[in-house]
Amino acid sequence: MSTDSWALSVDEQESTAKSIGKLRIKAAGDANIPKTDGDGDKSDEEEKEDRATQSLLNKLIRSNVVNNTNQVEVLQRDPNSPLYSVKTFEELRLKPQLLKGVYEMGFNRPSKIQENALPMMLAEPPQNLIAQSQSGTGKTAAFVLAMLSHVDPSLKWPQCLCISPTYELALQTGKVIEQMGKFYSEVKLAYAVRGHKMDRGVKIKEQIVIGTPGTVLDWCVKLKLIDPKKIKVFVLDEADVMIATQGHQDQSIRIQRMLPKGCQMLLFSATFEDSVWKFAERVVPDPNIIKLKREEETLDTIKQYYVLCNSKEDKFNALCNIYGAITIAQAMIFCHTRKTANWLAGQLSKEGHQVALLSGEMVVEQRAAVIERFRDGKEKVLITTNVCARGIDVEQVSVVINFDLPLDKDGNPDNETYLHRIGRTGRFGKRGLAVNMVDSQRSMEILKTYEKHFNKKIGRLDTDDLDEIEKIAN
Repeated sequence: MSTDSWALSVDEQESTAKSIGKLRIKAAGDANIPKTDGDGDKSDEEEKEDRATQSLLNKLIRSNVVNNTNQVEVLQRDPNSPLYSVKTFEELRLKPQLLKGVYEMGFNRPSKIQENALPMMLAEPPQNLIAQSQSGTGKTAAFVLAMLSHVDPSLKWPQCLCISPTYELALQTGKVIEQMGKFYSEVKLAYAVRGHKMDRGVKIKEQIVIGTPGTVLDWCVKLKLIDPKKIKVFVLDEADVMIATQGHQDQSIRIQRMLPKGCQMLLFSATFEDSVWKFAERVVPDPNIIKLKREEETLDTIKQYYVLCNSKEDKFNALCNIYGAITIAQAMIFCHTRKTANWLAGQLSKEGHQVALLSGEMVVEQRAAVIERFRDGKEKVLITTNVCARGIDVEQVSVVINFDLPLDKDGNPDNETYLHRIGRTGRFGKRGLAVNMVDSQRSMEILKTYEKHFNKKIGRLDTDDLDEIEKIAN
């Protein structure tokens, strides 16, 4: 894949900035970094991580596809059409150079999302798709394969257009295109991102264009570098991140309206709140839909307990008793504020535990490095605020401890965050243990709402009784 012209302009841009490895994730007009006031005592809800940063973090720490246990639900545009899925890449009758690229990337067989999505994406006539897919499920590779398959390399103009919410996410997708297209050198890639300066009226000859909404719109309308009527495949990635970013929703819709009627529309999102559904329906006409069934089944493999405490020192002593009584492969401990997380990390380190600390003031690459060390087993305990509650799967995590129960920004129970936190254990069909520290009447009421919401009993654990602790581990 040739990206020389783009690389030169990025070199110029990067010569006045830090290297990409140290970039603070803030593209011009793309994503906002929460400001900190330096007191280290903000709740994680107040410093809510923007979704683009979380998505990029997941991409940086993933070297392979996660063995996702969620069931996939397929809603077809034409219910009379036979439901077609594949178990091998050979069944897709890919071009040999693309099949070689797929295997080179380490994909041995299609992931769950790929089994169902690829036959739809590669069908003739083209089919539109709205797909829910979490990070690490192989969805980027799926739509990249679709784009590369639909391209006619003899035509020297853009035929596939992919928009991402930020500069950095566009670069990550571009890397996948370059890797998968390694043996398909006739197909070229252009990046419509900040830093890639183009003169008005110079037609783009690359067949695939990936970029951010504002720059892509400029290339189509102001500079007229792309003829949108010649686009065959339009991919809108990270739709939930896109609509959370100022202006991106309108820009995406404007781009979509310029595309020809027969253009294949593919939209992906990790979550599907009402706002995402409304956006998806505006952008993708007559879609097939692939959804992940709700993750709550994972609670069936998790034993949940609570411990009564009077103070954070009490909580710490309970934690030490748990550690003294049972063998823990790796644990994640969630705190409500950075101040508490820092204090707890210090206390556990004094006790001789190998501790990793993750919090909101770290840039995304620093977080990725911490998580990689934890995944590699270099630290046994990961202490974090809600930054880490979503999408990070570490197979060895056997215990999750809520040092503070999760609350929303108004101080009310946050069922979704509770699910995501304790869902870090009990992954991949294994049994897990979740321990909740309760230090007031209010936190007891919050715990009861979680128990009622998920219809799962949360039993009391006496951490002064070592025999009792040993029993819960068996």
